[in-house]
Amino acid sequence: MTAFLAIDLGTESARVAVYGAGGAVLGQSRSGYPTSFPHPGWAEQDPESWWRAVVTATRAALAEAGSPPVTGVAVATTASTVVVLDGEGRPLRPALLWMDSRASAESALTARSGHPALRYAGGSDAVEFLVPKAMWLARNEPDTYRAARHISEAVDYLVWRLTGEWTGSQMNAVCKWNYDPHGAGLPDDLYAEFGVPDLRDKLPDRIIPVGGPIAGVRQEAREELGITGKAVVCAGGIDAHLSLLAVGGARPGRVSVVCGTSTAFVTEIDEPVFPPTVWGPYPDALNAGHWLVEGGQVTSGSVLTWVGEQLLGRPRAELAGLIKEASALPPRQHGLMVLDYFMGNRTPLRDPRLRGAVLGLTVGTRPEGVYRAAVEGVAYGTRQVLDSFIDGGVPVDEVFVSGGIRHNPLWLRTTADVLGRPLRLVAEDNLTLRACAVAAAVGSGEAASLTDAAAGFAPEVRLVEPDPAHHDTFEEGYADYRAATEATRTIAHRLSAPDRGHS
Repeated sequence: MTAFLAIDLGTESARVAVYGAGGAVLGQSRSGYPTSFPHPGWAEQDPESWWRAVVTATRAALAEAGSPPVTGVAVATTASTVVVLDGEGRPLRPALLWMDSRASAESALTARSGHPALRYAGGSDAVEFLVPKAMWLARNEPDTYRAARHISEAVDYLVWRLTGEWTGSQMNAVCKWNYDPHGAGLPDDLYAEFGVPDLRDKLPDRIIPVGGPIAGVRQEAREELGITGKAVVCAGGIDAHLSLLAVGGARPGRVSVVCGTSTAFVTEIDEPVFPPTVWGPYPDALNAGHWLVEGGQVTSGSVLTWVGEQLLGRPRAELAGLIKEASALPPRQHGLMVLDYFMGNRTPLRDPRLRGAVLGLTVGTRPEGVYRAAVEGVAYGTRQVLDSFIDGGVPVDEVFVSGGIRHNPLWLRTTADVLGRPLRLVAEDNLTLRACAVAAAVGSGEAASLTDAAAGFAPEVRLVEPDPAHHDTFEEGYADYRAATEATRTIAHRLSAPDRGHS
C-alpha cells in the first residue's frame, strides 16, 4: 500500500493527514499550541510546542488510517515564521511568527536599497519576510543573533527534526530570503548592506526545489511519530503557496485564495510582470520556468474571530448564531465601515503600520450589524488584492477559495458578491495538506512531476455565484473602504508608532 504523510504547521495548530495513492484521505488529526503577543505587533510561539503537536497529530492520523507504511512525507508551514537556534537545534528565543510586525523599520529600510534581487519581491522585503526579522534581531538582540547557529524557517526546523538534515525549501528561499535560483544564489552583498553580513552562514546551505527528496525519517523520529515504511521526506514549503498544487495544478489565470486566519492569494504566470502592489514575481518558486505571484491580507478570519469572541463577547460555540443574525440584515444597511488592517496590510498597500477601525458607530448599533460590517470589510480587502493583480497585469480568470471561509456562509456569499465573480469553493478544509501529498508523491518517486501528481490529486469544487443586486450595493461600500483607508492612514501610523508600545 502507498501512503503519503502530509504535515501542515498552521497559526493555531499542526494538521496532519494520511493520503492514499489516489488522493483519498485515510486519516487525519490536529493538535494545537499557543501564541503569545508580548507587545503590540509582536507574535511568538515555542518551536518545541510545534514538535509536540506534530507528534500527537501524526500518531492519531496514522492510527485512524490503520498505520500503513509511509512512502513519502512533506511539510508546509506559515512563513516567514522564524526560528533562532543554537548548534544543537535548541531554541535561543521564541520563534517570530509570520504575522509579527516588529521589523517594520527594517522592512522600510530594504525599500531604499535598489538592489536587483529586490526586483523579484516587489521592490522591498515585507515585514513578514525572514530577512527583516533577522535584521531586527541583529539590531535589538545582538547577543542572541551572534549566538545563533541557525536562523531559519519553521519548515526547515521540522525537516531537521524529521531527518537530522538542515535544508531549505527553494520556495521559502526565493520568496522570503531573496534567493536567486538562476545562478546568483543567496545575495551576500545585500545581506551585508542590511547589516547582517553573516546571515548566509546561519541559513541552510542546501536548497531543495518543491517535491525534491531530502532524506528518510531518522530512527528517533520514526519511533516518536509511529512511522513505518521508507518515509522519504520531500521538500514542501509555504502553506498557501503550495495550494496551487491542490487545485489541479498551476496555470495562468488560476488563483488560489486560502481564507483562514489571514488570506493568501497565489498564482503562477509564464512571463514576469513587476507591479509594486504584489509580492513577486518569484522565479522557479514552485514550478521551474514559471513565476509565482503572491498577495495577501494579514488579518481576515482573525478579524471575524476577534469581533465575534472578543469585541462582542460571543463564545466560539455561539458564533454560528451570530452569523445567522448578521446574515438576516440587508447588505450595508447597518451604516458601518470596518477596516481589516488589524496587523497592517500585506498587499497591495504594503503598509505594516495600518490599523483596523470601525466607523459609523451609534448608540443604536447592534452586535449583528458590527459583525456583518466586519465580514464586508474583510471582503473589500479581498477585492483590493485581486484588483491589484488585474491592474498589475496578472490575469485572474478562475478563483478557487478554501480554508475557514467554507464554514462561514456569510463570509463566503459576501466575498462572491463584493467581487462580482463566481468562486470555486473547494470541498475540503485544507488544500495545503493535499499539496504536501503531491510533493511527497513526486519526491518519493511515485509520480513523475508536480504537474502529473497535481492532476491526480485535484479536489472536488462547487460554484458559488454572486448576487448581481448585492454587487451593485457593494460598489459604493468598496469605494468608501478605499477612501476610509486613505483618510485614516496618518492616524494609524501615529497609533502604531513604536514609542506607543515597545521600541
